[in-house]
Amino acid sequence: MMDAENKRLAENLSSKVTRLKSDSDFMSVTGLLSGSVKRFTGMARSGRDNRKLLCYISAGLVGLFFILYYLVSRAST
Repeated sequence: MMDAENKRLAENLSSKVTRLKSDSDFMSVTGLLSGSVKRFTGMARSGRDNRKLLCYISAGLVGLFFILYYLVSRAST
Protein backbone atom coordinates (compact mmCIF):
# COMPACT_ATOMS: atom_id res chain seq x y z
CA MET A 1 0.00 0.00 0.00
CA MET A 2 2.82 2.44 0.82
CA ASP A 3 4.58 1.50 -2.41
CA ALA A 4 1.49 2.42 -4.46
CA GLU A 5 1.22 5.75 -2.61
CA ASN A 6 4.90 6.43 -3.21
CA LYS A 7 4.53 5.71 -6.95
CA ARG A 8 1.49 8.00 -7.15
CA LEU A 9 3.36 10.83 -5.43
CA ALA A 10 6.38 10.32 -7.68
CA GLU A 11 4.14 10.53 -10.75
CA ASN A 12 2.54 13.74 -9.44
CA LEU A 13 5.98 15.22 -8.85
CA SER A 14 7.06 14.24 -12.35
CA SER A 15 4.06 15.95 -13.91
CA LYS A 16 4.71 19.11 -11.87
CA VAL A 17 8.35 19.18 -12.97
CA THR A 18 7.28 18.78 -16.60
CA ARG A 19 4.78 21.62 -16.24
CA LEU A 20 7.36 23.89 -14.63
CA LYS A 21 9.83 23.11 -17.41
CA SER A 22 7.28 24.07 -20.07
CA ASP A 23 6.57 27.34 -18.18
CA SER A 24 10.31 27.98 -18.13
CA ASP A 25 10.49 27.42 -21.89
CA PHE A 26 7.61 29.86 -22.35
CA MET A 27 9.41 32.48 -20.25
CA SER A 28 12.58 32.12 -22.31
CA VAL A 29 10.60 32.65 -25.53
CA THR A 30 8.93 35.69 -23.98
CA GLY A 31 12.35 37.09 -23.09
CA LEU A 32 13.60 36.46 -26.62
CA LEU A 33 10.61 38.25 -28.15
CA SER A 34 10.89 41.23 -25.82
CA GLY A 35 14.59 41.55 -26.67
CA SER A 36 13.77 41.46 -30.39
CA VAL A 37 11.14 44.17 -29.97
CA LYS A 38 13.64 46.36 -28.09
CA ARG A 39 16.24 45.94 -30.84
CA PHE A 40 13.61 46.64 -33.51
CA THR A 41 12.50 49.80 -31.72
CA GLY A 42 16.08 50.97 -31.26
CA MET A 43 16.80 50.40 -34.93
CA ALA A 44 13.69 52.32 -35.98
CA ARG A 45 14.66 55.29 -33.81
CA SER A 46 18.34 55.37 -34.72
CA GLY A 47 18.28 57.07 -38.10
CA ARG A 48 16.80 57.57 -41.53
CA ASP A 49 18.88 54.87 -43.27
CA ASN A 50 17.81 52.27 -40.74
CA ARG A 51 14.16 53.22 -41.14
CA LYS A 52 14.43 52.83 -44.90
CA LEU A 53 16.02 49.39 -44.48
CA LEU A 54 13.35 48.50 -41.93
CA CYS A 55 10.59 49.44 -44.40
CA TYR A 56 12.18 47.27 -47.10
CA ILE A 57 12.48 44.33 -44.74
CA SER A 58 8.89 44.75 -43.52
CA ALA A 59 7.54 44.99 -47.07
CA GLY A 60 9.55 41.93 -48.07
CA LEU A 61 8.20 39.90 -45.15
CA VAL A 62 4.61 40.91 -45.93
CA GLY A 63 5.14 40.02 -49.59
CA LEU A 64 6.69 36.69 -48.64
CA PHE A 65 3.72 35.95 -46.39
CA PHE A 66 1.24 36.54 -49.21
CA ILE A 67 3.27 34.46 -51.67
CA LEU A 68 3.44 31.56 -49.22
CA TYR A 69 -0.26 31.90 -48.42
CA TYR A 70 -1.10 31.77 -52.12
CA LEU A 71 1.10 28.73 -52.70
CA VAL A 72 -0.28 26.83 -49.71
CA SER A 73 -3.90 27.62 -50.60
CA ARG A 74 -3.31 26.59 -54.21
CA ALA A 75 -1.59 23.34 -53.16
CA SER A 76 -4.48 22.38 -50.87
CA THR A 77 -7.09 22.64 -53.64
